[in-house]
Amino acid sequence: MSSLTDRYVAATLRAVPAPRRTEIATELRTSIEDMIDGRTATGQDPAAAEREVLTEMGHPDRLAARYADRRLQLIGPTYYLVWQRILKGLLAVVPATVGVVVGVLKATVEGEPGPAIGAGISAALQTAVQIAFWVTLCFAVLERTDTSLNLPDWTVDQLPESPVERDVRLTDTCAAVAMLLLTLAFLPWQHVQPWVTDTDGGRIPLLDPALWRSWLPVLAAVLVASLALEIAKYRARRWTWPLVAVNAALDLAFAVPVVVLLLTDRLLNPDLVARFAWLREGGHLETVATVSVVVIAAITLWDVVDSVLKARRHAA
Repeated sequence: MSSLTDRYVAATLRAVPAPRRTEIATELRTSIEDMIDGRTATGQDPAAAEREVLTEMGHPDRLAARYADRRLQLIGPTYYLVWQRILKGLLAVVPATVGVVVGVLKATVEGEPGPAIGAGISAALQTAVQIAFWVTLCFAVLERTDTSLNLPDWTVDQLPESPVERDVRLTDTCAAVAMLLLTLAFLPWQHVQPWVTDTDGGRIPLLDPALWRSWLPVLAAVLVASLALEIAKYRARRWTWPLVAVNAALDLAFAVPVVVLLLTDRLLNPDLVARFAWLREGGHLETVATVSVVVIAAITLWDVVDSVLKARRHAA
């Protein structure tokens, strides 16, 4: 079998149940080979015969649907695959983006950090519902009115170049980028809309403002570099050993300074500690620092180990 047949089989197997993939792969390859042999027996060129056979078999997703006994139909089957592709693409990006923007605006511009998360989630859900409804309605009207979109016919040239599956999902990347952006925005935001005020109504930032002359710019730079890493990881489609090394370096570059600052009582704003008497009494400040250090160390270790395991799994 040539690489063209391999690509067709791989594209078909992605959309069938995993337990049946071996059986379907054997059956499909045998059928393709038999049809190609039938054409070459009459003197046709093998490469041309292969292209004709695969083209006549049609889109791999439609063939996979027949193997899985799954109907490709919304109102009708004409534009089902186009509807599915557009809807998945929009739902993977737009609701999360809207939710993050609404949450940040709620917390910063409107000065309501408490309800910000709930507002962001609500906006994301409403956006997803609106997208699903209007996209579905548009395609339903197109199919009912028999409107032609003049879509190009499927050919074997549209098959993926390789059967390598994507290990890094767009939804995971969007979630990671959103968390990094929120963390990065928190550094200046704490001075503008702090959660704590003193007895005179003055604003008390959570982190020591003196750190802007030392560690906070470094931590902000690490967060920006982590954003670039998330984009590079998504473009690479998987964890590679260079990405694992960069990820570990960035994790340590962020965790080590924060841990050192916590253990030396230099991370929190002294005015904040003075504002709450219970932090200064009974070793509560040391307890908060110890718990924070353990949590940071656990998260850092888990992230590094997880990236190593994923890279090893792909290499295997």
